[in-house]
Amino acid sequence: MQKPPKIPESVLVVIYTPELDVLIIERADRPAFWQSVTGSKDRIDEPLLETAVREVAEETGIVVGGPIVPPEALIDWGEQIEYEIYPVWRHRYAEGVTRNVEHWFGLEVPYPLEVTLAPREHTAYLWLPYEQAAARCFSSSNRDAILQLPRRLGVARTGAAAVTRQPPEQA
Repeated sequence: MQKPPKIPESVLVVIYTPELDVLIIERADRPAFWQSVTGSKDRIDEPLLETAVREVAEETGIVVGGPIVPPEALIDWGEQIEYEIYPVWRHRYAEGVTRNVEHWFGLEVPYPLEVTLAPREHTAYLWLPYEQAAARCFSSSNRDAILQLPRRLGVARTGAAAVTRQPPEQA
C-alpha cells in the first residue's frame, strides 16, 4: 500500500539544555545532513503541539510530559516560515506541491539526554554548543532557529564554557 502524500505543514523542534547545548540528528537518507527534529502533520487537523510531541518521541525517544521532560518544557515559538521543498524530497508530497510551512518550537531538557533514534530516519546524534550545532545543520532555517536560542531565552553568552549538568544517578 502506498503512503499518502505528506502534508506540507511541519514542525521544527530545537531541543536544548539550560547551558544551550543543542541536539542534532543525522539523516539516514542523506549522510552528513544534520538537523533538529522535524516532521509533518499526520492529518490536516492535527494540532501543531501534538505534531511536535509526536515527532520528538518518534525521532529521539524523548517523551514530553514524562518524568524528565514536563509538558511545559515544549514551547511554541510562534514563528513560522515558508520554504521551497528540496527537489529530492518533493516526491513525498502531492503532485505540484513545492512549498512547506514550518512552525518552530523549542524544547528544554535538563541535561543532554540519551537518545533512541528511529533507524529508518536517523543514524547518529550529537549534543553540541548551540553555535556548533547550528554550523552543522544543512538547512539555513534550522541554523537560524538554533542561533536565536540566546535571544529567545534572554541569555547573555559570555564565551565562557558552561558547566554541563549530568543525569541523576541511578537509584
